Formats: sequence, C-alpha cells, structure tokens
Amino acid sequence: MDEVAKIVKQIKAGEIKPIYFLMGEESYYIDKIAEFMEQSILSEQEKGFNQMVMYGKDVNMEAITSSAKRYPMMAERQVIIVKEAQHLSRTIDQIESYALNPQPSTVLIFCYKYKKLDKRKKAYKAIAKNGYIFESKKLYENQVGEWIRRILSGKSYQIAPKATQMLVEFLGNDLSRISKELEKLQIIVPKGTEITPSHIEENIGISKEFNNFELRKAIGERDVVKAARIIQYFSQNPKDNPFVVTVSLLYSFFSQLLQYHGLKDQSKSAVASALRINPYFVSEYQTAARNFPMKRCSQVVSKLRQLDMKGKGVGATNMSQEDLLKELQLALF
Repeated sequence: MDEVAKIVKQIKAGEIKPIYFLMGEESYYIDKIAEFMEQSILSEQEKGFNQMVMYGKDVNMEAITSSAKRYPMMAERQVIIVKEAQHLSRTIDQIESYALNPQPSTVLIFCYKYKKLDKRKKAYKAIAKNGYIFESKKLYENQVGEWIRRILSGKSYQIAPKATQMLVEFLGNDLSRISKELEKLQIIVPKGTEITPSHIEENIGISKEFNNFELRKAIGERDVVKAARIIQYFSQNPKDNPFVVTVSLLYSFFSQLLQYHGLKDQSKSAVASALRINPYFVSEYQTAARNFPMKRCSQVVSKLRQLDMKGKGVGATNMSQEDLLKELQLALF
C-alpha cells in the first residue's frame, strides 16, 4: 500500500507527527505500522525510559493524555503506543483537547482496529490538523491475489496462480492470517522458489484436489465424476468445507459467467479486465461458458440463490450438509 510506504519514508526521514491515529477494518496494516514505529523511532538505549505500550481496555483517556504531556528523559522524544484502542470508543472524543495542542516531544500512536473515527467530529479534525490519520481498508477478495504476489515478490519468491487461488479461497481477505501462513512457507521453502499448490497442501493443509477451486473447475468442464468426488469429500468433511462458502463461491462464478456471456469483446485481456480475474483463469471461463449457455447460467444462479437461503436455515430447517450438497449436484448437472 502506497500510504504505508509514505508513512515509513517520512519516519525514516525524521518527519514525525506528534499523533498517529491508525484505524479501520484491516488490522494487518495497523499492526505493521505500529510495529515499525515501535522498533524505529527510538534507539534501544532510549526505549527503556521513553517508550510505553498501553492497552485500551486497561486505561482511560485521562491516563493516556497525562502520560503524553510528560517530557522525555535524556532523549528527544518519547513514544506512547495505545494498542486495542477501539476499547476506548465511548470516550475517544476526549482526545480533542490534547490533539489541538499536542506535546511536540511525544509521539502518541493509537491502534484503533475494526472501527473508524467519525470525520464530522471535532476530535477527527483536531487529529487531522496536527497529526496523521491512517485508514486501513479491507481488500476485496479479487485484490488479495495481487497482494500475495507482491508480498512474496518482495521476499524473492514467486507463486503459481492456482496456489494463490487456494490461499484466497481458504483464507479469504484476512491479510493477517494470510501473512502468517506465508511466513511459515518462507521458513520451509528456499528463496527464489515458485510456491506451488503442493507447497500449500503439504505445509498449510489445504487440499489441492478437494477444494472449491477444483469443484468450480470440474463443474465448468461438466466433469460429473470429478465434481461428485469432491462433493462427497465435502459431505464427509463439513467443518473444513462449509456449505455456505461453497454455494457463495459458485454463485459468484456463475454470476461472472453471465457477465462473460454479455461481453462483446471476449479476448483474454478484455475478459480478465471485465471479470477482475487473473488472465491465467480466463480459459476456465471460456470452457464453462460453452458448457453453460446464458439461459442455463440464469437457471443455475437462481437455484444457487435458493440453496444459499436453505444453507442458512431459511425454508429448510435442519437440512444436513450432505442433503444440501446432493441438491447442489442435481442443480448443476
């Protein structure tokens, strides 16, 4: 993320604000920025007397601002990091008076996860005037694959498109979880290696044969035998393969197929751009479109919508995952 790089660059150049308010739904970047600040602003010798970590559930705003007003000891600055600051949401507006006149020798950092300050409030405007407000937004799932490739590229790794898809399917857009799994792989896999589906299966535990990605591909190819085998595996392992996730991903796939049918330009680059997918997967959509004409796609989308409701208990009380999967199979073939 460009804004993260900007913050890091400014701090390295000594352009440090007295207040940093790190907020938003995606905790990954909040943690990374706070970790960098914790390690980089003060020297090891200065940290003993001048660096403090507080936790929102254990302190109040009065204690935070009181500490922030103190002067550093034998150092140019003191650093105060308030982690889990979202626990202060009811009283966070009290930061306004301090933010209007912050202590120049204090760097006060709030890690305000999963929530945001109201931009209309005076507290927000006061912090924005004298400090820095960073909003960490969730990535859409179709953006996560590129994020994974970029992170690994910076560590001298490559990753196969199918391996990327497996990670996104299994972990969604939770960047913190994905980052932890990538760190495990980097311990095991030598630098310069291309991470493959086999690496994912062996080290993270995601099956390269029995997953929603392979089910989608089998359905698109109208490979009834392979699809039935995967569906049977799902019915035997319901905890690892929730029905609501499967039906949601298939719904997205067939919705994209409908979009594909409506494209005037069905070249590889145009399809990848319109559907927001990796060009590597365009051939799967082309195959599926031949096997599922537009009218059939519409029928499947309608049926998947009904199954999604049943999977959530609407109109089908106590319907087992096995029965839902059987109904899914009938709807597709």
